[in-house]
Amino acid sequence: MTRKRLNKDDLSLWKKVAERTEKLDVDKLFRAEIDGAAALKGPGPTPPQIRKTTSVLLGKPNPKPRRNTHDLVPSLPEQMRQSPVQMDSKAFGKLKRGKMRPEGRIDLHGMTLDRAHPALTKFILGSHAKGRRLVLVITGKGKMRDEGGPIPVRHGVLRHQVPQWLSMPPLSSAVLQVSQAHISHGGGGAYYVYLRRHR
Repeated sequence: MTRKRLNKDDLSLWKKVAERTEKLDVDKLFRAEIDGAAALKGPGPTPPQIRKTTSVLLGKPNPKPRRNTHDLVPSLPEQMRQSPVQMDSKAFGKLKRGKMRPEGRIDLHGMTLDRAHPALTKFILGSHAKGRRLVLVITGKGKMRDEGGPIPVRHGVLRHQVPQWLSMPPLSSAVLQVSQAHISHGGGGAYYVYLRRHR
């Protein structure tokens, strides 16, 4: 497709417009990341003379790169980091470094949700009744099952569901802290569950 060149009348008109135009404060007019280059160009190709003059008049917007994510919910590790520390901070530091040894563990890896929930409930309440303080819950990292349909499918359903179950009754009464396990105990595919003292 050949680019149309401006004739003398067009250039003369453009020079008159450019002479009477003041430099705009870009920041006050629009946000560059939304209205930037696409808004300046318009629907069709812009002749080089106009493009050059436009960039001089408006200045070159240099927006900071924005993290583009369509997931409105923070990632699981981020949620864990944001949750307040309920247990002793010194003990929590040891826990995060993998220096505390779990007194029991359950492997939910490969279970369906309807099997995993009662198994987890029985294990946590039983461990609490026995006076255990730290247990390990293995969920696995999960498989990518999203086939590109209109509704997104979470990566690792159990991995996302277990913290929810632990924060709801009846388990919330026994659980003091939930944290992603150290790499030596399973990393992103497991959780440390620190239990309250049994009374």
